[in-house]
Amino acid sequence: MQELPKLIGDYLDGCENGKKLSPDTLKAYRIDLRQFREFAGERWAERETLNRYVAHLNRRFAPRSVKRKLASVRAFFSELSFNEALETNPFDKLHMKIQYPQQLPRTIPEETVRRLLQSAYDGYDPARRETLLDIVVLELLFSTGLRVSELCALTPETVSLSDGGLRLLVRGKGRKERVIEITTPELIELMKTYVSRYAAEISAQNAILVNRRGRPMAPQSVRRIIHNRLQSIGSTGNITPHMFRHTFATSLLEAGMDIRYIQSLLGHSSISTTQIYTHVASPRQAQLLAEKHPRGKMTFKL
Repeated sequence: MQELPKLIGDYLDGCENGKKLSPDTLKAYRIDLRQFREFAGERWAERETLNRYVAHLNRRFAPRSVKRKLASVRAFFSELSFNEALETNPFDKLHMKIQYPQQLPRTIPEETVRRLLQSAYDGYDPARRETLLDIVVLELLFSTGLRVSELCALTPETVSLSDGGLRLLVRGKGRKERVIEITTPELIELMKTYVSRYAAEISAQNAILVNRRGRPMAPQSVRRIIHNRLQSIGSTGNITPHMFRHTFATSLLEAGMDIRYIQSLLGHSSISTTQIYTHVASPRQAQLLAEKHPRGKMTFKL
């Protein structure tokens, strides 16, 4: 049996060059397997080692993180077993049930979104490119439900503009692709203005979002834009880019869109992932039920 570090290194090379996993997935695998290697040391993992590792993780990480880290290690052992580099897979006889509380997505109140957008538009200055970029970033986050990594990864090849609409080809998790069509006239004109004004930088960097230094925008810069806009409206709250995604999904659900369409727009592989938004929207559903159901129009007395 080869040493654990060598096996992990070969496995990660295969994930990158053979399976062509995304950079974010590879980064997570590297971190998770490095932590496992540091725990296991020179000992080859048996079931007892894994049991102790589960306990070790539970003492240090939130349940959701524990589940992900164990999934990374399980995938590694499954690959070893498949390639017959391992006689017995210790995960085959390991029964783990990680319970963690369901965390409902945090959404942004509609009035707060309106104030953020209004602040960005009020601050627009043609002489300062970042003011137009602020508007584009906030509009796209709110109107598309993109993950921040997907937003920053938009290129001229994945964005199509015409008089009839704005079409985004989004490459999400697991390299899955989806298309988002936008027909809002204001947003279409906004994107036309931005793309036209900074066409040279966009072409040179092969990125739609280009910062004031002429470099592709990073997720941290998106977070900074949101933070600065919050300060401009005097808000002390914390809003993340992912909260725009949650707000996008919840707003569509409350408006009556079928959850399977929302699943497609968000790029979720499983409908169960999207169903978490039904819990967030339940107060609105109660309101709609009271307003729309015939029983609300009937009156009886004892």
